[in-house]
Amino acid sequence: MSQIDYPYHFDGRGRTAQTDNSDYIRDLIEQVLLTAPGERVMRPSFGSGVLQLVFAAASPEVAATTQFLIQGALQQWLSDVITVSAVDVDVQDSALLITVQYVEIRTQTPGVAQVSMPGGAP
Repeated sequence: MSQIDYPYHFDGRGRTAQTDNSDYIRDLIEQVLLTAPGERVMRPSFGSGVLQLVFAAASPEVAATTQFLIQGALQQWLSDVITVSAVDVDVQDSALLITVQYVEIRTQTPGVAQVSMPGGAP
């Protein structure tokens, strides 16, 4: 089944670009992680707040907080699409590398999404 690709763009034929379901789910995860609460007018609670933690001091406490934030946001916004198996947060210099392991609910297919946030900006 085809879904609209994110970010929105046109394909080579001038039509709305489409993507497969597994790529679409990775796009959804990226949207949740990179959207700050309050950024969307009609859904002010949408997002994860992870961008606020990019410049926090690297420590086990910050890593645990980040993992908790991500897990909670994904469960809140994508619980009808995926089941989150694991979240790993790695701090490299001033960047966060987030790895989310999940299972697609509809097909029971496992997947992995990686999102990197260098310097606090997507």
